[in-house]
Amino acid sequence: MSKQGLSLKGVFPPIPTPFDSEGNVALDTLADNFQRWNQYDLAGYVVLGSNGEAVYLTGDEKTRVLETARGAIPADKLMVAGTGCESTQQTIATTLMAAKAGADAALVLTPHYYRGGMTNESLLRHYASVADASPIPVLVYNVPKFTNLDVDAATIAQASQHPNIVGVKDSSGNIAKLSDIVRLASIGFQVLAGTGGFFFAGLSLGAVGGVLALANVAPQESIEIQHLHESGQWDKGAELQRRMLPLNAAVTARFGIPGLKVALDMLGYYGGPVRPPLLDLAEDGRQALQAILSEAGLL
Repeated sequence: MSKQGLSLKGVFPPIPTPFDSEGNVALDTLADNFQRWNQYDLAGYVVLGSNGEAVYLTGDEKTRVLETARGAIPADKLMVAGTGCESTQQTIATTLMAAKAGADAALVLTPHYYRGGMTNESLLRHYASVADASPIPVLVYNVPKFTNLDVDAATIAQASQHPNIVGVKDSSGNIAKLSDIVRLASIGFQVLAGTGGFFFAGLSLGAVGGVLALANVAPQESIEIQHLHESGQWDKGAELQRRMLPLNAAVTARFGIPGLKVALDMLGYYGGPVRPPLLDLAEDGRQALQAILSEAGLL
């Protein structure tokens, strides 16, 4: 049994936050999207992560998004809330709010604005303080693409010694590092692949699941990759992983959140606009994305 009895095995889409044409959070469309996602055997959802444009939301908006999400997520699926802020104090406050809203776990982004001061010692103290104060389990969120700060495997392993730090979402893209985290971390510490680009490989090296932007638009395919891996059908699993690579790249590095939202619109979900200063996807990007969705067999 994992720490705190919380199993992170499976696929978690990091869901986008929908906005209406006036730029307001569109809670009704958020609930509608969940109705469709809930038809799949997803382990749960990450709400207010990077794909959720959480850094652009007010505190009140974050609360309302989490409350709406919890009301739409079945009890047998986890809600992991992004609660990381720059200060330890604000991270604790946001984590307490998320717990009150019904989150099962907190995904805590590394503080990074004062990058030079974010030593291993300061990060370990930050995570320990949050975990001490949190009534729900805590996960480390390492995403150097956005933070320009890459927490090394040894530091994550040190953090794993805390009884309330139960896992990590590693989006570094470094598969050797992911393997090192698995090797060095405490017993019961759970590693989640942070991108669909190396999901199959991550599972092969000890990851228990993944937080995959890909799973927003290809939930069944993402789930199937893990099923094929677990059943020993590695050739089929690797083939499906390869087929999903262009789509995963399109909704992450290539077109980002604007592309992810357009893909959702094309597939009958609600994607809608992004929040400025992000820009919506241009027409040439939309055409390219439509072709990629068709090639992946989703349109």
